[in-house]
Amino acid sequence: MRPATPQDLPLLTKSDWLALIPVLGRANRALAEYNGMLRRLPNSSLLLSPLRLQEAVLSSRIEGTLATISEVLQFEAGEPPARESRRHDIEEILNYRSALDIAMDELKTRPFSLNLLLKLHKVLLSSVRGHNKAPGEFRGQQNYIGSRVGGVEQVRFTPPDWMKLEHSLDNWEKYYHSNDDPLVRLALVHAQFEFLHPFLDEMAELVGS
Repeated sequence: MRPATPQDLPLLTKSDWLALIPVLGRANRALAEYNGMLRRLPNSSLLLSPLRLQEAVLSSRIEGTLATISEVLQFEAGEPPARESRRHDIEEILNYRSALDIAMDELKTRPFSLNLLLKLHKVLLSSVRGHNKAPGEFRGQQNYIGSRVGGVEQVRFTPPDWMKLEHSLDNWEKYYHSNDDPLVRLALVHAQFEFLHPFLDEMAELVGS
C-alpha cells in the first residue's frame, strides 16, 4: 500500500457551509456560556482539574489503556493497583494529564508551535509504552496503521511519506493559527494530524519501512 498523499489545509472548498452554520452557532454559544461560567468561579481549577483527568483517561483509552478514573485517583493516593497490568495504563494516563498541564502553562506565554508539540510528545512517552519510539521527534521512517500481527497484509492505512512531512506539518501549523472559526480549525487540525500520523508506530518495526 503506497503512502497517502495529504492535501494542504483548509479542506472546506466542497463543504456545505449552509448546513454547518447553525450547528457551529449552537456549539459556539455553548462554549461561550461555559467560558462565562468558568470566569465567574473563584477558582476554576476546581472544576477543570477533574475534567482534565477524565480527558486523559478517555483519550488514553484510544491507545488501549483500561484503567479507570477511580484507579488513577487511588494510585495517586498511594494505593497500588489491584492488578499490576494496570500500573502502566495509569502511568500513561498521568503522562497525558501532565502534557495537558504543561500545554496550558506554555500557551499562557507563547503561541502553539511544532516545538511545543514535540515537547508534549516527549512527556507523553516518558517511561511508558513507546518510550523507545523516538519520543519528542517526528518520525524518520515510514509507519503503518493496522494490526500488530499479520505483517503487510494487515495494514489498513499507510500515512504520508516521512520525507514529505516537513511541508505538511508547516502547513498544519500555519492553519492552526489561521482566522477560521475555532471549532472548524479544531476539527480540521485534528483530522489532518491523524492523517499525517507524524510520530512512529509499533507497526513500523513489524512490516518494515
